[in-house]
Order: sequence, then structure tokens, then C-alpha cells
Amino acid sequence: MNKQKPVENSTSLSIRELHLSDRFAWKKLNQSLVGSCFMQSWAWATFKELEGYRTFKYGVFDQALVGGCIFYVYPRSHSANLLIAPGAPLIRPGYTSQAIELLVRQAERIAQEVRTIALRVEPLWAEKPSALNQFVRAPVDLLPSETLIIDLHPTETEIFAQMKPKGRYNIRLSQRHGVTTQFTTDLQKISMFYELFWETVQRQTFFGEPYRFFINLCQTLFAENMAELGFAMWNGEILSAVLIVYWCDRATYLYGGRSDAHGHVMANYALHWDAIKRAKAKGCQLYDFYGYTQNPNHSYAKFSQFKRQFGGTPVTTIGAQDYFFYNQFADTLIGLINRTIAQ
Repeated sequence: MNKQKPVENSTSLSIRELHLSDRFAWKKLNQSLVGSCFMQSWAWATFKELEGYRTFKYGVFDQALVGGCIFYVYPRSHSANLLIAPGAPLIRPGYTSQAIELLVRQAERIAQEVRTIALRVEPLWAEKPSALNQFVRAPVDLLPSETLIIDLHPTETEIFAQMKPKGRYNIRLSQRHGVTTQFTTDLQKISMFYELFWETVQRQTFFGEPYRFFINLCQTLFAENMAELGFAMWNGEILSAVLIVYWCDRATYLYGGRSDAHGHVMANYALHWDAIKRAKAKGCQLYDFYGYTQNPNHSYAKFSQFKRQFGGTPVTTIGAQDYFFYNQFADTLIGLINRTIAQ
């Protein structure tokens, strides 16, 4: 994770909107930093625009691009709205304080335009730098602040050996049963993925994105070679599915679903083991299980127990941080009071 250097460069930085011609430079900066996040990619911004969001791309320059942020806001009729920046800001070491100051000022200008009361950022940093002292811990995270990471540097044999005994046993069991896997960017397979995803949503009673969300997501990321679907099959029946996002040195298990049928063949274990091996073959250095918890009372506890069988290292980041635009906040509060009195 990104540990900030205490010594800052004393140069004067500038900030400006990023244009299409800056796309390659933004990607290069993004992927060069520890804590790089796919939600700060140009492609992810394109996807969110399809979902109805407005995006604002800004870069911080010391002649060359040294930092920046893609801000997102979903237009709403009320003014108690947030400007969000998941996985951001992205800043080269040595520029943190100055870059954050410039980005916050820019966010305030955007907030006046789109009527938002606060900025919510969530850099993938293990420690909160002093430059974020004016930010407070947000009540809700944009990204899971705790995840489980599989290090892909060792050999496949070594990765397998560091798993929990139950994980190794269930993978071997799935192999004995003849479970097979397939990975694809065929858009026609989205419906097959969604059937298992929605079955899992209903069974585990958590929020599930609509089908159109996955159409937009897959169409956008597949075109950029940033994602693919994976399926596990047994006797011609699809039993498990995953959506994996590839960005920088990381493969992220973003969404998944499984059938409640034929649990004895351990199809989900076969699928994730093959996804891990595939990520390693693609040159990834990390396999990110995304949402995870060590708290037995957390809503993530059940599927975290499954993920834990693959070994790995729990990683915790600082989570979402809020900066309030007090002028906009006051205007919103006064408006709310006036509407209440009028009623």
C-alpha cells in the first residue's frame, strides 16, 4: 500500500482538466503507483458515464503529470449529494500535500456547479497522511477497506501449498469430480453469468446490480482487455461464475455467483484456483478477493470464510474519507429547514 514520504517537493504545481490526449499519460501514472485502482481508469469513467454519472478528470502537473483524480457524481434532484473519488487521489510520492490541496480546491469548484455537499475520497493507502487531516472517516466505504490478497510471485506449487488444508482438499476434490472451467469475453455469456449472480443475490439477500449494469460494465471493460468472465461446469451445467478485472499488476474478483446445486463437486474452488493461475500467467502479481472481513459478525463473514481457504494476506486501507464543503452544506441545511417550515 502507498506510504507517503514526509518530505515534499517545494515546486509550484498546476492543475488542469485532463483531455483525451492525456489518456495515455494518465494510465501510465496510474499504473506506476502503489495503490493503483481500476476505478480511476479512463475505461471505468466511460462505464460510469454509461450508468448516468458525470465525470471530472483532473491532473496535477510539475511540468509532467504527477498526480490527479477522476471525480464522479450521480445527478440527483436534491442537493445533499456527494462528489466521490474511489481509489483516489493518485499522487507521486513527494507531492502529496500540494496535490491534495489543489484537488480539494478543484473539487470545491465542481461542487458549486453540481451542488454537492462533500467530497469522498478513498485512496488505497495503509496510513492516513497529514494532508488528509481535514477529512473525516466516512460512514460508508466506496471500496472494501479490508481485502484478502494472494501473492502471485511464488510458483503455482508454492501458492497451492500456502492454502488452508480445506482449500487444497476441495480443489483436489473438484478435480476428481471433473469440474472444468472456461474464461471468456463473449458478450453473449453475460446472461449466463447474471443468472448465477442473481440466484446468489436472492439466496444471500444482499443488494444486486441490475442486468443492464453488467451489460455496460462488460462492454466497456472487455473492449479494453480489462476484464473477463469465468465459469465452472460439471456434467454440462454451469455451477459457478466470476467477473475478474485486470488492472496494473492486480487481478480483482469483482463479482460472482454460484448455483446451490451439486455443492459436493466444489465448483467454486476449481474456478477460483484456475482464476488465480490464469492471473499469474497473465503477469499479474496479486489476486485480490476484494470484500473480506475477519469479523465473524460482519455481513461479509460467510463468504470471507470461503476466501480464507485460499490463504493470502489480509490488507486494510484507510477507508473512505469525507471533506465537507461547508457553504454548500449550510445552503442545503437552510433549504431543508425552509421546506420543513413551509409544510
